[in-house]
Amino acid sequence: MRGIMCDILVATSKTTREKISIFAKNSDRDVNESQIIEYIPRMKHEENEVKLTYVSFPQVKETYSIIISRPWWIWGAEMGVNEHGLVIGNTAVFTKIRLSSKGILGMDILRLALERCQSARDALKFMVDIIENYGQGGNCSFEKKFIYSNSFIIVDPNEAWVLETAGRHWVSKKIDNVYSISNALTISDDWDQASDSVLSLSRKPNFSFSGYFSDRIYTVLARGRERREFTYKLLKAREGEITLEYMMYILRSHSFDPYNPVKGSMRDICMHYGGLLRPSQTASSLISEIRSTGISTHWFTGTSLPCLSLYKPLYIDIKPPEALSKQSSNKYSDESYWWRFERFARMFQTRYSEYIGKYSKDRNEIQEEIIQLEKTYRIDKKKREELVEYSFKKENELLGKWSIKTGKYPLLYELWWKRANSKARLVI
Repeated sequence: MRGIMCDILVATSKTTREKISIFAKNSDRDVNESQIIEYIPRMKHEENEVKLTYVSFPQVKETYSIIISRPWWIWGAEMGVNEHGLVIGNTAVFTKIRLSSKGILGMDILRLALERCQSARDALKFMVDIIENYGQGGNCSFEKKFIYSNSFIIVDPNEAWVLETAGRHWVSKKIDNVYSISNALTISDDWDQASDSVLSLSRKPNFSFSGYFSDRIYTVLARGRERREFTYKLLKAREGEITLEYMMYILRSHSFDPYNPVKGSMRDICMHYGGLLRPSQTASSLISEIRSTGISTHWFTGTSLPCLSLYKPLYIDIKPPEALSKQSSNKYSDESYWWRFERFARMFQTRYSEYIGKYSKDRNEIQEEIIQLEKTYRIDKKKREELVEYSFKKENELLGKWSIKTGKYPLLYELWWKRANSKARLVI
């Protein structure tokens, strides 16, 4: 099994307590693949092309300001936001369609849309134009070969869409209430829009997009349908009363309680690395409160494992702390905020069951304080700048308070972690 999984949730303004749209995503990647949070301002361009991860693409005269969370070596992004309140996330889906080893990544398509589109509907059209005219492809893993098609959730203050693809084939559906996606196609025959190729195929009796294109073996191994069922059920259970805190609860959740990373599985939403059969780990997480009026708030972890992380507020008009965007790699670096947290997380996990109860209490108290401050500080840019700085300070204090002495894993699990840490040149 390869190590790139994700879960994305959306609740429209009809279903949230504050009558705003909320987007949420856990980005699960290879265990040593650090992510950086990058702010890119609105820019004018004179060049004719922009270099994506593998290929070049026509450039436009001006691009919008964005904040993205991206794997350190990729041009595109796992998730991001732009100055118009547009938020997009992608997930890998496993289909029967073979893709080229060089091409436009789904993550590249995501960033291009954020840089060029103002609304979810415009982004949807832009993205399917790329998928139909250029296709998608390219290796999405730094350390191994992993090529896949993509599903996307696309949200703005007024609309939300799900877009699912299989090579150049695609379907999309408008989301009226709540929705979630994982690493499996979800749309059968209930799409609102589709490529001409799908419309032609749909003339066959009992045609299902997900049924026709899904690679059954990889889809089963990824446990995407099970994770999607879990998140969707939780969203439906609170429909009309969904809050920021509830989305945090879902993204921090595991498939059983009390949780032990040694016994974790691909069913976990907050996913912990577990070797050959569980190569993924949540590398970064985002929850966006998307407001039609006023300031939208984007809660990034900028770190792995939401169950150990604080969600810190970021804003499109405030540059994130420089430490978040320090160029990183798949090797440990003291300069990288992601890696400094990761060292703590890997030490903590050796005694997870012993410490997580008290740690969660400390984490929740700080998180609630930051959430309450954000509500009052939001209207004042200066106060918001102070809050961003304060949030990262509180996370560093939390980690400093929990000075961990490492424990021991069971033998096989210990061997998997020793191998991962050795590759990263990380000593714990």
